[in-house]
Amino acid sequence: KILVIGGSSGMGLAIALAAVRQGAQVIIAGRSASKLAAACAKIGTEVKWQAADFNDEISVKSLFTAVGAVDHLAIPGSSVKSGPLKELPLAEAKSSMDSKFFGPYLAVKEARINPGGSVVLFSGILSRRPDKGAPILAAVNSAVEALGKALAVELAPIRVNVISPGMTRDTGAYLSMPEQVREEMFSNVARSLPVKRVGYPSDIASVAIELMSNGFITGAVIDVDGGGLLS
Repeated sequence: KILVIGGSSGMGLAIALAAVRQGAQVIIAGRSASKLAAACAKIGTEVKWQAADFNDEISVKSLFTAVGAVDHLAIPGSSVKSGPLKELPLAEAKSSMDSKFFGPYLAVKEARINPGGSVVLFSGILSRRPDKGAPILAAVNSAVEALGKALAVELAPIRVNVISPGMTRDTGAYLSMPEQVREEMFSNVARSLPVKRVGYPSDIASVAIELMSNGFITGAVIDVDGGGLLS
């Protein structure tokens, strides 16, 4: 039984699809009921969904009351804002931390995970390769990775791991960009990577399923970035 928070699109949807193909009972959660319902229709199976606001403690408590105990919890969904230190409003920096750090923190706090189960958190390449104009994302991703290691100790024998994706197509992070600009960005990044392409949500999903399945991995940060840390 797998709960995917942020399962209506991008990496979360890919994880839900991969889990269904493995025969899992899957529940997807997020803020938008309409997007969740559309995702369930797209998956085309008995996937269930629950809407919740992961910055609201009461909403998260209600989610886990409705869902009950799960075997695995994956949390790829977040909404972040970025910009140079001197330009990004403090409120937007705080909202990024609330969404990508405290949202997962609260979800794991309230979740009931069965023995032998696991949690998969998500950070990003900027944690260890910061770029100009995105200090808050570097900080948030680093915090998620530290949280994953700490929870692997605190929640043991429940396993906790972190996936650090590189640039990945078909995710919400780039949808606001004009298509031509987005494709040029993907092409430029692809040329810089050893694998000569950017990622797909399915690349991330396959690793998430492995982390759920492999009972000997915990406290790890797995880079799925096409060699981005090397380029």
